[in-house]
Amino acid sequence: MRRAAALLLGACLLWPAAPASAVERAPVGWASTGSGTTGGAGGRTWTVDTRAELKEALAGDGDPTAPKVIRVVGDINGHESDDGSLLGEQDYAPGYDLGRYMSCFGEDGALWSDTRFDYCKQQRQLRQTGSNREKAQIQLTVPSNTTLVGVGRDARLLGVFLTVNTGSNIVVRNLRLEAPVDHFTSWSPDDGTQGSWNARFDALTVITGKNIWVDHCTFTDGRFPDREAPLGFHGERVQRHDGLLDIEDGSDFVTVSDSRFEDHDKAILIGSGDGRGDRDRGHLKVTFVRNLFSDIVQRAPRVRFGQVHVVNNVYRGRDPLYALGAGVESAVFSERNVFRHPRPPQTVAAYGGEHFHDTGSWFNGRPAGLNAVASRLGLTDDVGWDPADVYDYRALPSPSAVERYVLRHAGAGRPYGRP
Repeated sequence: MRRAAALLLGACLLWPAAPASAVERAPVGWASTGSGTTGGAGGRTWTVDTRAELKEALAGDGDPTAPKVIRVVGDINGHESDDGSLLGEQDYAPGYDLGRYMSCFGEDGALWSDTRFDYCKQQRQLRQTGSNREKAQIQLTVPSNTTLVGVGRDARLLGVFLTVNTGSNIVVRNLRLEAPVDHFTSWSPDDGTQGSWNARFDALTVITGKNIWVDHCTFTDGRFPDREAPLGFHGERVQRHDGLLDIEDGSDFVTVSDSRFEDHDKAILIGSGDGRGDRDRGHLKVTFVRNLFSDIVQRAPRVRFGQVHVVNNVYRGRDPLYALGAGVESAVFSERNVFRHPRPPQTVAAYGGEHFHDTGSWFNGRPAGLNAVASRLGLTDDVGWDPADVYDYRALPSPSAVERYVLRHAGAGRPYGRP
């Protein structure tokens, strides 16, 4: 598709001061701090509708960090080759077979052996090379000073492994991101009590990114939910997806607003690992505001090290394993979130953390008592910071106001505007 001339992005006006018919020019929360987050506003505008065009636009004609606005039209598939054909498992690793791969661990998945069958060494090699080839195909990296925005109501990235890698000043808006299926997910017998599948690709991964704004996006497994995956060991489904959104390796000043996270197990992970304080300590400042978490099992989000503000989000659907995970050295400030579940969920889980604070959240319309829940887990409510001391924002005051706004506005293709 043609590349348009330089234009100002029409998808963005100030919140909370703008009228309801306007669109936000700037984020609220951590992404508003420091130098702020404007993306590629004022730079060259590209309009793309194929993977090849998107890759070219991200490269920016050899100057990837020059300001630019990339407008996505319709569907872009991460598996689309340059000739327009769609690649699959056998294109990446001819001869690979999941059943054969699993058989090399034995019936209970306890121990891999290259010699269990005559094809085991080959299957191990095919899985590794196939995974690397799939990654090389579907990974697209967003450079600094870029706005990536969907046009209209139906812009989708299907099976794209979208990444930010040391980029800064990036805006991602109005896109439906369908998480990639890892055709070569690996089984780890020693992970957990019975072993675990470990998929490789997220819908969006932010690595050492600064000043990132994700707004009015929808994150989902889409056409390939894990409940329809092949059966693996112990009667459980093979896990073919990793996270929907991961933020790690010292990333900072991130806001995720007015977005939807749907039908997924491990949704959002903040922090690289319990032992990565050298990279993450003092960073991972993230705001989640006015998002909808629907049928999410866990990690909405799970936090290590970060100062994370979770405000005016709605949690609903199936009973989750947990919603908010307090990991090592985390400081989660929860505020006026709404939980709608058939039974009282495990709203808070402790994974090595010591601090968690909530102000005014509700479960099925009544006070949720999250501080009492956290206290029973051994967490104190002194997180050492208050978002109101860092940036200006306005929290919606009632569960009905939160639900009304979020259900109307959150997600790709929905109207923008202030509460």
